[in-house]
Amino acid sequence: MIHPYDNASQTRWDHGDFKVQLNQENNSRPLGFCDGTEADMAELRGLAEAEGADEVKIRKQILKTGREIWTLGGGR
Repeated sequence: MIHPYDNASQTRWDHGDFKVQLNQENNSRPLGFCDGTEADMAELRGLAEAEGADEVKIRKQILKTGREIWTLGGGR
């Protein structure tokens, strides 16, 4: 499940409750947070299709803590 960015979800990320932070290219504020499951990937694909995108481009960065930052829309 993707949790949209708000103060509560940011606090949960800060405390390590989420595995993945979702960012958009050229935007400093996160889009949201998730656990990086296949269900999360399916939800991202569905959101991209609803916006008219043919595919989801995700650049994944693994942090030293084991958590990840996924940047959406990269690789153009």
